[in-house]
This record gives sequence, structure tokens and C-alpha cells, in this order.
Amino acid sequence: MDARIDGQARYSRVAMWFHWTIAALVIVNLVIGIFHDAIGGMPIHKAVGITVLALTAGRVAWRLGHRPPPLPPHTAGWEKGVAHATHWTLYLLMIAMPVSGWVMTSAGTRPLSWFGLFEIPKLPVDKAAGALGSQAHGVLGWVMLALVVLHVAAALRHWLILRDGVFARMAPALER
Repeated sequence: MDARIDGQARYSRVAMWFHWTIAALVIVNLVIGIFHDAIGGMPIHKAVGITVLALTAGRVAWRLGHRPPPLPPHTAGWEKGVAHATHWTLYLLMIAMPVSGWVMTSAGTRPLSWFGLFEIPKLPVDKAAGALGSQAHGVLGWVMLALVVLHVAAALRHWLILRDGVFARMAPALER
């Protein structure tokens, strides 16, 4: 967080890397998950989900040791509250989505591997837990999609309308 743009502190390169890598993987997995009947790719979907889970564990560990830069002082209280609630809900979903998918897959007969390179051990769950995991995975997927759209819309608002430097805090291409 040592870099600054227009006087505002920025996220560290590590935080940016986690953010953009996980964001890309989540978006890819949402597309595969929603259109899996048409495009297939369920083994890739599962492997990407496990990757998101592992990267999120790293991201949360990094985040706990590195405070994010503060929002600009002119940011309204309600806006700060919505931003914090959305961010922490996204963190929760980046854990709950892969775990619910892992539970669902563990109750089934199909294998679980990481891009065919090695097997992921299945969790010791029964069919009822698998069904619950399946229902949760579907609902959480739509919640994740809604929050991703909200997050992107807020970022675009800060970048294109407000031009208040909030977007630049996480945009690696804007580094000087």
C-alpha cells in the first residue's frame, strides 16, 4: 500500500494480484456454471472452484495482515457501509461457493481433480449433504452473480462518473 495516485494510497501489488486473478476466475466459473449444459466444462468448473478456494484462503490471510487503503474522506457513511458489507460478503461467497460445490461433488460418483493433474479428495458426506450442497451452490451462485454486478457497477461509477480515485486504488494499469 506504499504506492499513491493523486494523493490516495493504493492496494499492494499482492492484493491487486489476488483481486484480479480471483475476479477473472470467478467470472469464468459463473459463465461455465450458468451455461454448463450448453458448453460442458464441468471438470474445469470444479478445478477453477478449488483454485478460487485456495487463492481466497491466501487472499484472506494477506488481507488480515494488510489493511486496505482508506476510502476518501468525502465518502458517505452509507456508501462505506455498503462497500464493506459487499466486500466481506464476496469473501464469504468465495469460500462458500467452492465448499458447497465440493460437498455436492463429494456425494456423487464423478471424480474430482485439479485440471487432471491430481485428484482432490472427496469429503465424507452422504447424499443428503450432497443435495443440500447442490441447493446452496445454486442459490449462492446467483447471489455471487448479483454482487459481482453490483461491485463492477460501483467500480465503474467511481472510475467514470465520480472520478474520485477509488477505482485507481485497485487498478494495476494505473500505476505510475
